[in-house]
Amino acid sequence: LTSLLFSFVGALCSPMLLSTFSHFSLFHMAANMYVLWSFSSSIVSLLGCEQFIAVYLSAGVISTFVSYVAKMATGRFEPSLGASGAIMTVLAAVCTKMPEAKLAIILLPMFTFTAGSALKAIIAFDTAGLALGWRLFDHAAHLGGALFGMWYVTYGHELIWKNREPLVKAWHEMRTKNTGKGGGGRSN
Repeated sequence: LTSLLFSFVGALCSPMLLSTFSHFSLFHMAANMYVLWSFSSSIVSLLGCEQFIAVYLSAGVISTFVSYVAKMATGRFEPSLGASGAIMTVLAAVCTKMPEAKLAIILLPMFTFTAGSALKAIIAFDTAGLALGWRLFDHAAHLGGALFGMWYVTYGHELIWKNREPLVKAWHEMRTKNTGKGGGGRSN
C-alpha cells in the first residue's frame, strides 16, 4: 500500500518538480538564471544553504500547482515550464525581508527603485496578466511563487524550519536502525 501511495504521489508531483528545471528556450533559461543569480546571495544570507534549497524546491512544486489550478479553471492546457515561479519565491522573500534595498533593471541601471516597490509592481503586473488572460508569462505561477515567498519569510520559517527537529530525529533514528540491517546507512 505504501509503495502504491508513493508511486501515485510521485506520478503527480514529479512533473511539478521537474518542470522547475525545464525551459521553453535558451533566452527563457538565461533570464531566469540571471535573476536567480542576482538574488541568490541575499536569500542564502537570509535562510542558509539547506533552507534555501528546501524552499526553492518546494516553491517549484507550489508555483507549478498554482499554475495548473489556474489553467484548469480557465480551460487552458498549455505546459507549465520554467523556474520562474520558484525564482519569484526567492525574489519575493528577499524583497519582503529587505524592502528598502535598491534595485535596478539590467539595461536601465540609471533608474533605481526599492525592493518593496518592485515587488508591488510585479504582483500588480501578474495579477493583471492573470485577470486579463495574457499569455506572455505564466502569471499564475509567478503569483503563486511570490505569495509563497512572502508567506515563508513572514510566517513559514517559524512554523516549518524551526519546528523540524522531531522530523530530523525520526529520520536519523530510521537511518540508524537500517545501518545494522544492511540498509546502506552510515553511522556518525
